Order: sequence, then C-alpha cells, then structure tokens
Amino acid sequence: MIYLYQFPRMFGIPNLSPFCMKLETWLRMSGLEHECRFVTDPRQGPMGKLPAVEVDGVKLPDSALIIEYLGTRDGVSLDEHLNIEERAVSHAFQRMMEERLYWALVFNRWLGENSAQVLSAAFSSMPPILRNLAPLMVKRKLARDLKGQGLGLHKPDTIYRFACQDIDALAAFLGDKPYFMGERVSTADAVLLSFLTGILIPELKSPMQEQVKLHQNL
Repeated sequence: MIYLYQFPRMFGIPNLSPFCMKLETWLRMSGLEHECRFVTDPRQGPMGKLPAVEVDGVKLPDSALIIEYLGTRDGVSLDEHLNIEERAVSHAFQRMMEERLYWALVFNRWLGENSAQVLSAAFSSMPPILRNLAPLMVKRKLARDLKGQGLGLHKPDTIYRFACQDIDALAAFLGDKPYFMGERVSTADAVLLSFLTGILIPELKSPMQEQVKLHQNL
C-alpha cells in the first residue's frame, strides 16, 4: 500500500497545494492503490514539506521524485507514448507551472487579497494562541521565500501579469487537443489540473482566475 501524506482538503477541491493534488491525481491516473493520510504539519514529510509518501516502510519526499520512484518500482508511466521532443516540451511546461506560476499562487493566497480567508481556513482548528501566532510566522516565511525566488521583488500587478502570460502559453499550447500533450493523458495533465483547479476556486478571486476564464479550452 502507498500512503500519501498531504494537507487536509479545503475550499471544496482535492488539495490547496498543487503539488499534493498533482501527486494524488497521478496516483489515480496510474491506477496504483493508495491511501490518503491528511496532516496539518508539513514536518510530517521527510524534508519538512508535503506531499510525502510512505512506501516499502520508507517515507519519500517531493512529488517529482515520488513519481519517478513509483514509476520505476511499479513499471508505470503516463509518458511512455511521448517521444524525446515531446517529453522535453512537457518538462518545460511543468517547470513553468511549478517554478513561476506556483509562486504567483502563493502570493495571491497567503500575502495578497485572499490571505485573510486562506489563513483562517488553514489554521482555524488550532488552539487560540497558535491560531493567532501561526499565520504571522507563515506570512513572514513566505514573504522571505518569495523575495528569495525573485517574484516577490515585483509589484502585485507585475506578478499577476507574469502569471497571466503563463496561463496564455498553456492555453495556446493546449489548443483543441483532448489532453495537454495530445491524444493521451500524461503527467503534464496532472500538473495542469492541479493548478487550474486551485486558480478557479470560486471564493479566491484573482486576475489569474479571470485570465483562465478567457480560455474555454482551459
């Protein structure tokens, strides 16, 4: 059995974390038997982050490394039908989502206009003292992380403009194909689904949400 450790569900979607949702989606697409275990403390993961899996008596970190390990262990690949150029394109789009679009999501949810709502939902079950202290610590850490990544050095309108450019690129490449890389589902679809689902949460408005809505294919 594969035990998937991830954050609790909220806002009516499988997971607020695109990486947790990506991995759960990949597991479901792959047909691998698994069980979700919901935890609030990311320190449950071996690198202090979620998602993580416990398999063969060992906890493994990082959604990309987990997919690589399970794919090899169980002989499962959602990308076996892709040629070398298609795999390169898929890889590049996944990195675009996970290394830039992700940080625009982080800004919008935890530091931008939706921060009060997200922080309240994330920490509402904590004791009163922690419920007041944890959001301040999280916001301080994420603000530092965003500046270190570089995106946090820009003004909000620039952050969203960059994110909307990424969304336009995703829509342009998808075109009228049934799946992101063509006629068959692939890992890129698990990543894209997780980001689009998170962006389209009705309660969390953003310029990114409006940009996605402009593209019927997305």
